[in-house]
Amino acid sequence: MTVTVLLWASAFVAIRAVGHDVDPGPLTLGRVAVGSVALTAMLLVVRARRRARAATTSVPATTGVPAGPGRTAVPRGRVLLLVLVWGVAWFGAYNLTLNAAEQHLDAGTTALLVNIAPMLVAVLAGALLGEGFPRRLLVGIAVAFAGVVVIATTTSSGRFDAVGVVLGLVSAVLYAGAATLQKRLLPRVDALTMTWLGCLAGTVASLPFLPGLVSQVSGATTSTVLGIVYLGVFPTAIAFSTWGYVLTRASAGRTAATTYAVPAVVVLLSWALLAEVPAPAALLGGALALAGVAVATLPTLRRRRAAATSSA
Repeated sequence: MTVTVLLWASAFVAIRAVGHDVDPGPLTLGRVAVGSVALTAMLLVVRARRRARAATTSVPATTGVPAGPGRTAVPRGRVLLLVLVWGVAWFGAYNLTLNAAEQHLDAGTTALLVNIAPMLVAVLAGALLGEGFPRRLLVGIAVAFAGVVVIATTTSSGRFDAVGVVLGLVSAVLYAGAATLQKRLLPRVDALTMTWLGCLAGTVASLPFLPGLVSQVSGATTSTVLGIVYLGVFPTAIAFSTWGYVLTRASAGRTAATTYAVPAVVVLLSWALLAEVPAPAALLGGALALAGVAVATLPTLRRRRAAATSSA
């Protein structure tokens, strides 16, 4: 999860840097296309290693985590359809709205907005999984909403800043929905195969941006091209794979809650590399938003003690 947090944080900064030369749509296609190539290579390596192991042991030659009940190398039918829908939303739509948001907002402010997603995961769990809406969740939503309002007010003086805030919130909704759906599908398909299929689906959905990508990359600097390659290999292929690995072994809410550290890392990186720091009021609003997310999603001390006692 540490790898996921660090690489996803670096993505906000890289998108901001590359976004000056490449539009959101072409940048989305470039990132997921490179990611698909990298994930294909990773998948082939894993398959080859498991075949070699299966030749000398009784371990099944599948991909990703060891095979289990209902798990197949490549899903079929309804599961495959849901994986493809997840991929279009996660790798296609989420990246597109995130890239567009960073055309209007600095990297740190965008990260603060996107990271209300763990609270939205809790809301989705309450609405779709029958987990209800406890008082702490409602209080957390109110506090987080106040933080978002502060951020929107702070950035409303700039051109198109309100649009950036909306795009950041849409990215958070897509993030939460994708994380929730992925958690439901992982018992039926291993994490690496799901990530690979999802990235391919996002690439196909982004193909309408191909002419723009070719045109803009052909006239771009070497650093811009390397930035797109970096986004595809590290924050996409590697970080989404490590995210899926963790999500297989932990709850969606707990896994999403570990991304609380992303905005702080983004602010430090954007300050060091881009000389960008969110306005003080935006930082205050972000702190409020993350505090609301923590109230809504983190277990109480009493519950943690009870869980520890039960485990003992």
